[in-house]
Amino acid sequence: MSQTRLLSVLVENKPGVLQRVASMIRRRGFNIDSLSVGPTEDDAVSRMTIAVHVGRQQAEQATKQLAKLVDVITIDDITGLRNVAHEMLLVRMHTPPERRGEILDVVNIFRGRVVDVAASTSIIEVTGNTEKIDNFIELMRPYGIKELARSGAVALVRGDQARIRLVDFDINGNGDHHPVGDDVAADTTGTV
Repeated sequence: MSQTRLLSVLVENKPGVLQRVASMIRRRGFNIDSLSVGPTEDDAVSRMTIAVHVGRQQAEQATKQLAKLVDVITIDDITGLRNVAHEMLLVRMHTPPERRGEILDVVNIFRGRVVDVAASTSIIEVTGNTEKIDNFIELMRPYGIKELARSGAVALVRGDQARIRLVDFDINGNGDHHPVGDDVAADTTGTV
């Protein structure tokens, strides 16, 4: 059964990596629902959070193919794991003075915030999971959405024993991938 799968990929932070990862997914015929990339606590590493609408077997196939890319350090399908996955929404709303209070009440319910105000419009920021963002958009449509920008999800696995591995590799500078340590290879719990 096809569903939106969330892939967490750590990659070397260098030019061309995003294009190689996106091209590999495109070649497999998968549509990327969202893709977010940003630096991590290590300047040499970036985290990609990729949402693709595929079945479990297709996701496994994609992770195996991604793991073969030289620039990929680790990859994991975190869909079934306890995770925190948030998106950000910026929406320019038609907010005439007589409706502004009503709109702000909805914004407050969703813990959003107004980040810009003009005579007849406001830009509102809301963060949260995909369902929360979808619900907010549906509630705002009757008020008059003028413009909308939505980030892809960024995600981390919950807890101290976060499983961030399907395939773990060591960056050794020469482009070769080597499994990291026997303790990781022997780990049958799926946690690191």
